[in-house]
Amino acid sequence: MSTDIATPRPATKRLPVTVLSGFLGAGKTTLLNHVLSNREGLKVAVIVNDMSEVNIDAALVKHGDAALSRTDEKLVEMQNGCICCTLREDLLKEVARLAGEGRFDYLLIESTGISEPLPVAETFTFEHADGSRLGDVARLDTMVTVVDAANFLDDYQSVDALADRNLALGEEDQRDVVNLLVDQVEFADVIVVNKTDLVSAKKLESLEAVLRSLNASAKIIRAVRGQVPLSEILDTRRFDFDKASAAPGWMAVARGEELPETTEYGITSFVYRARKPFHPERLYQFMTNRKLTSQLLRSKGFCWIVTRPKWVALWSQAGRVMELSPRGVWWADVPQEQWPDDPVERASILANFEGEFGDRRQELVFIGQKLDEPAIRAALDAALMTDAEMTGGPAVWSKIHDPLPEWPTPESVSVGN
Repeated sequence: MSTDIATPRPATKRLPVTVLSGFLGAGKTTLLNHVLSNREGLKVAVIVNDMSEVNIDAALVKHGDAALSRTDEKLVEMQNGCICCTLREDLLKEVARLAGEGRFDYLLIESTGISEPLPVAETFTFEHADGSRLGDVARLDTMVTVVDAANFLDDYQSVDALADRNLALGEEDQRDVVNLLVDQVEFADVIVVNKTDLVSAKKLESLEAVLRSLNASAKIIRAVRGQVPLSEILDTRRFDFDKASAAPGWMAVARGEELPETTEYGITSFVYRARKPFHPERLYQFMTNRKLTSQLLRSKGFCWIVTRPKWVALWSQAGRVMELSPRGVWWADVPQEQWPDDPVERASILANFEGEFGDRRQELVFIGQKLDEPAIRAALDAALMTDAEMTGGPAVWSKIHDPLPEWPTPESVSVGN
């Protein structure tokens, strides 16, 4: 097959890099082997990251259909850790070393199934004390996420933590399966929907609509056994850090953009805004109302809870997992001498101020299938403090029963929203 991939790299050019992400069993190694089997003479270095003592994925790369030449190519095995955390410094060193050798035309990084793509991408922007960056010698070209067409939707509706599946990095790793899936999809330039031969056309269309609702700008490619045109994942020049950070579907909705190719599958979205705080008990009732929340595929934003007046509360829901966590404190509670000096940033902060409560507000994005928007809006409105309740003031508000999980003191976190 013709691959239309780059010609060998001149030594003076930065080494292009494609990162393969995706949950366990999605088919990343199968895709990697496909690339290596069809690389048409390109000298390819490979970094394989695996959490186990015995790096099975690396063994497949070395002994499968795409065995690597020890003279022309290099396989770096990174074991007992995850690229996105404990091995991040090692990743930086390995990529810099491989790029510095000038012998390779391309670098492929296969991250472990529980790795988040964002920290991997950030590695290329990290600046050393001498001012040098990995991005000076290597160019992050494409972030690819491989999705298991047969299992993604089931995993998306799971409430399992990684620890429940014996996948956590340690006791401190409290991540949920669904939030990891969302992180991997939302930061992708290209989403390879693999194993499409194992699902019906209807399920495949529904899956792709869900993926599009999570990431409005990524290119979605269907695949069987990881076979995709190499021109779609190598030397695409698709990656842009700022664009990738702003790509998630919920952010597109917040900006007032339409989510493409979703309405025909019953997937719609809306933004909820209000200038009154939530009553914590009624907010808790909304969050545990499965009749309403079961319609939601993704919701995210920030909110103001009356019993926690300093907090910018980050609202994040994916599938059946819904969380509220502290993001920082409202700018209204930050002395102006601690605000940014840049006049544009200060103007941006002030643009969100209104009335006596400053920038405190509700701003939430909801994306779902067959959403009953009027019912959800009505339930959220009912969860707000009433005019009568607001007259009580902070002394009364602080005595309201709050069933939400406790958070640390606002002084221990960052400022601003």
